[in-house]
Amino acid sequence: MKPRSELEAMQTGSSFTAEETPATGTQAAWVSRRLGLSGRVFLLTIALVGLCEILIYVPTVANYRVMWLSDRIAAAYVAALVIDATPDHTVSVDLTERILTGVGAQAVIVTSGDARRIIARAPLSDSVSRVVDLRSNPWTHSIAGAWATLFQPAPTPIRVIGKYREGFDPVEVVLDEAPLRRAMAAFCLRLLGTSLTIAAVVAGLVFLVLQRAIVRPVRLLVSNITSFADEPEETGRVIVPSGRNDEIGDAEVALARMEAALAAELRAKRHLADLGLSVSKINHEMRNLLTTAQLLGDRLEGVADPAVQRVAPRLVTTLGRAIRFCEETLAYGRATERNPQQRTVPLAPILADQADMSGREPDSPVVIRERCAPDITVHTDPEQLSRALANLVRNAVQALSAEGGNSAPRISLEARRTDGSVTILVIDNGPGLPARARAHLFEPFKGSTRPGGTGLGLAIAAELIELNGGTITLDQAEAGVCFRITMPAGKA
Repeated sequence: MKPRSELEAMQTGSSFTAEETPATGTQAAWVSRRLGLSGRVFLLTIALVGLCEILIYVPTVANYRVMWLSDRIAAAYVAALVIDATPDHTVSVDLTERILTGVGAQAVIVTSGDARRIIARAPLSDSVSRVVDLRSNPWTHSIAGAWATLFQPAPTPIRVIGKYREGFDPVEVVLDEAPLRRAMAAFCLRLLGTSLTIAAVVAGLVFLVLQRAIVRPVRLLVSNITSFADEPEETGRVIVPSGRNDEIGDAEVALARMEAALAAELRAKRHLADLGLSVSKINHEMRNLLTTAQLLGDRLEGVADPAVQRVAPRLVTTLGRAIRFCEETLAYGRATERNPQQRTVPLAPILADQADMSGREPDSPVVIRERCAPDITVHTDPEQLSRALANLVRNAVQALSAEGGNSAPRISLEARRTDGSVTILVIDNGPGLPARARAHLFEPFKGSTRPGGTGLGLAIAAELIELNGGTITLDQAEAGVCFRITMPAGKA
């Protein structure tokens, strides 16, 4: 039975481990940070070299044992040849003692055919600790035998069986294992000292090579990245490639290219931000001035002068276009859109509101139609989706109004449910989009579809739709324009 204290420790061991785990993990993380890459490389080098030394050390010790025993077999066979050379194959007691002392054995047995010759000081005993057969001795048996010799010494003699060479008669030797164990222990100590010296030298050389070839360049990369992150717009912090022709050299070139591009991009964005702030201030003042001018232009419409009546509508239209341009620029220049407050809402009311939000004149011939099943729902922020659709519809109304030649200008809003999503089509039968507008359709100030436009309406619509997890694309149409919007379907 286990002692009571040990049983109590086993019962409470799990809670103790759970309490100590965070501290152990924190300590391991601290040690890992303190070591750094160089320390890790050094420890890894020592571990790998040590593993290689172990893989070499153990078989070498086992092979030393086999060679030591083989030398005794060879000496015993030579002794047998000496005996064969004597008259009548007899030896004196003195010669027997000298032969056994030279072999280092208690007895030598030589088998020749059916004959078996024994050289011994005393009658042989059948009691031996182990038998070692060198004739068939796999490496696993050699390693196990070496372990037994070192750590499980035999209390009685051992018997060794082997051949001097292939084709010769087998020879048996009975000997005490103590001399073998002492020889192996001395050999192990010498081999251990040599192995540790070689391991230290190899580990040091490998560490120095890795330190110079890998660790030091990686440290320079990390240092440059850290320095560049502090002042990314400063071109002097861009890394200068060392000219290496390996992966680290490729990383330096790529990093230099990326840092240069990022620094230029950040400088350009900073300049644009400053310019945008100035433009916003200018637009704000211009909008106030243009609004005042528009009010004065409205009064001119009441003047009976024919020249004034001919010029006043154009003046009012031009002022209105300028005011809308200022408003769109200011709207786009404001802070980024708020995070959407998504919920499941019916889509039909949102589409029905677009006719009132289109900005059509009361006498406009543009017809807006909606086709949406009452049960279709979408998971979105309804305000943001409504704003996105309003921008698309307003652009279509302006394009159809500017064309003038279409006798039945029409805008269709169609919705249908697909697998896990809802598709909304915004279709008009206007003149379509020019190639220049298609190339930069959703980019601000580049994707304008009409002369004098800013292109902000499509950019704002795309941003709002993508913010709500949807997509917007331009479909191919034989006439007019067709925008396809895909939104997540309402959750049940």
